[in-house]
Amino acid sequence: MALARSRRNETGFNYWPGFVDALSTLVLSIVFLLSVFLVVQFFLSQEVTGKDKALEQLNAKIAQLNDLLSLEKLSGLNLNDQLSQARAGLASVETERDRIKGLYDGLAGAGSNAEGRATELNKALDSEKAVSSRTLAQIEVLNQQISALRRQLAALEEALDASEKRDKESQGRIADLGSRLNVALAQRVQELSRYRSEFFGRLRAILGNRPDIRIVGDRFVFQSEVFFDTGQALLLPEGKAELDKLATALIDLDKQIPSEIAWVLRVDGHTDVRPINSPLFKSNWELSSARAISVVQYLVSLGVPAQRLVAAGFAEFQPLDTAPTEEAYKRNRRIELKLTER
Repeated sequence: MALARSRRNETGFNYWPGFVDALSTLVLSIVFLLSVFLVVQFFLSQEVTGKDKALEQLNAKIAQLNDLLSLEKLSGLNLNDQLSQARAGLASVETERDRIKGLYDGLAGAGSNAEGRATELNKALDSEKAVSSRTLAQIEVLNQQISALRRQLAALEEALDASEKRDKESQGRIADLGSRLNVALAQRVQELSRYRSEFFGRLRAILGNRPDIRIVGDRFVFQSEVFFDTGQALLLPEGKAELDKLATALIDLDKQIPSEIAWVLRVDGHTDVRPINSPLFKSNWELSSARAISVVQYLVSLGVPAQRLVAAGFAEFQPLDTAPTEEAYKRNRRIELKLTER
């Protein structure tokens, strides 16, 4: 029996050692692949973690930039467009990150393609680095533009303060000049009033107490009959004689009054209310104006400076007496002389 078993053992083939070797080789291969997968997974985790931190820093910088831009709303309209571009770049970066994470998740079920996927992931990470660099460059440009805008705002504020200061100084000078001008004008009015009083007193002494020459307020009033016939504007000899006296007083007055005082003698022509329609004059306007002009022209011919005389016609519209009587009509037909400012 024992001899028979030993013979079977010698003649039978033993498969067990070969099976063990094959199984050991398979186990070692699987362990090697798992080790490679774990190493790749470790490095990918490190890269993705670093990119997440970079993205967090980038988000923090963008949030800070948004705070700065909110302070520059009036002058940052163009910067908003650039900020939108930066946000778009950030969105593309986040999209790329999500794509990389997807690639990373796909590695779990594709250990045999780990090297190819790792190469693709490295390319994607390099692309992400380039996008991040461009975004950081744009942020730096935006920071420089914000600094420039702040400097411009500071310069504008300084210019505005200087302008307000000059405006206040100008207003003070204007107020001072206005006060001085008012004082000077008051002095000129007082001087003119003094000369007017002297002129009236002298003229009253020259003309005497005639019933057809009256003083009404600050005016000498001559009845038209002193100078003109009814409906005429040609000076009578008696009227010229009176104007000769007046011219002498005016010439003396012009020598006395300082040249800087702008005075004039206004000659006003007035008629009564009854209309006129003659070949020479179509209305009371024309008659009153022609009479005033005749007086002025005669005074100029006697040597009175023309720039000191003014002729005005009032027709029947400034009556002294509104009663419909001959006496009222006579009073209203008059030549008035008034010494006044120009």
